[in-house]
Amino acid sequence: MATTPREALPPGATIGILGNGQLGRMAAMAAAALGYRCHVYGPEADAPAAQVTSLATVAPYDDRAALKRFADAVDVVTFEFENVPARTAEFLAARVPARPRPEVLHVCQNRLREKDFCLAAGVKTAPYEEITDARNLADAVARLGRPCILKTAELGYDGKGQTRIERTTDLTRVWADQARAAATVGLVLEGFVDFRQEISVIVARGLDGARQTYVPVENQHTAHILDQTIVPARVSPRVADRAEGIARHLAEDIDLVGLLAIEMFVTGDDEVLVNELARRPHNSGHWTLDACVTSQFEQFIRAVAGLPLGATDRLADAVMTNILGADVAEAQGALADPQVKLHLYGKTEARPGRKMGHTTRLIRRGD
Repeated sequence: MATTPREALPPGATIGILGNGQLGRMAAMAAAALGYRCHVYGPEADAPAAQVTSLATVAPYDDRAALKRFADAVDVVTFEFENVPARTAEFLAARVPARPRPEVLHVCQNRLREKDFCLAAGVKTAPYEEITDARNLADAVARLGRPCILKTAELGYDGKGQTRIERTTDLTRVWADQARAAATVGLVLEGFVDFRQEISVIVARGLDGARQTYVPVENQHTAHILDQTIVPARVSPRVADRAEGIARHLAEDIDLVGLLAIEMFVTGDDEVLVNELARRPHNSGHWTLDACVTSQFEQFIRAVAGLPLGATDRLADAVMTNILGADVAEAQGALADPQVKLHLYGKTEARPGRKMGHTTRLIRRGD
């Protein structure tokens, strides 16, 4: 069923999505509106994406037999999950077009590789060093100064896998806690950035090389988890232009087909530093479902399917708020405000800090 690399998918084609969480769910719903089927793949049963499509494979990411059946059943494959094993992506790409390419996944799922990529592309990041042993850690802390942050190079999100090193932090204890991670997923030490705001930009790039960016947004976190996204970011036009320019440049440099979200720091003197990359729809782009001509999920599907990209014009300002854990029980109360849109992800277990849904409050210009 594979298509040629530059051929747009016809209506009725099947898009394979590695990962079956809420991003896959919203992408599958957008794909259905464009006349496509989605086949989602992941290890969890009754996952959010599997609730909105009849085509789902529940299997580990290293199950070669299941992956082959999956590849045979789809016309193109993409990813909604950051930590798909590289071998899985390569196995599928050898059988069916993969958008983005496995090489993009390889860069974006590792903090050290993505920072190296940014610097090679001429884009600034926070100062950083790879950490391989206890002596290396002590020397790097001395060079970067305290405070600084030790992070796992892979598998960390929402603050997981991070250790803040303060003036009195015992590095011997830190290394004892992180030595195993250094040997398995790697460690990176980041110098502290005294930033004024964290913003993000989402950029799409199509098969024809066309690019579209969404307006920079401002992200506010609680306990390392995104709490609210304010649209647009409260930054100067110069900073906004710089951030969008970085996004377009990185998408071109990495030869993206799909979506790339770039988290950035804005310093007190308006310098823009890249923090992290995600080559998929992003939590900070959920507001586009209700406040843009083309949502990030429709744009994602357009790019993956080889269709022309849609306009990213903002129809309203907005504030997106995540619904975490047990707060989902009261989520419907938000609908008392007629300007609020509610999106629940169909997750059955409301664990603390788990993203169960989100609301977007639309703000008319001039309010």
